[in-house]
Amino acid sequence: MPSNGALSQRNAIELRLAQPDEGRAIRRLAALDDAPELEGEILLALIDGDAIAALSLHDQRVVANPFLHTRDVVALLRLRAEHMQPRRVRRRLRRVPSLRLA
Repeated sequence: MPSNGALSQRNAIELRLAQPDEGRAIRRLAALDDAPELEGEILLALIDGDAIAALSLHDQRVVANPFLHTRDVVALLRLRAEHMQPRRVRRRLRRVPSLRLA
């Protein structure tokens, strides 16, 4: 990764669920971001195998490396998390014409 915090356009971003053995990387992100640790199932964003941002699917909180420009990566995490949520069944209320009695 570039040392100035910019992410190259050639870097491939991997979004995936965190594995049980990746707790250390997630805690490191939270410490760098000066934020509480994430809870529940966590979606990770990685570049070249390094975790740069994470999102809790439990409460949608995010932690990210503050030394990198991660705004777009966080937006991708949020979008992916939204797609992973179970679809809500939308019920349409149909207007029923009122009946008139003669």
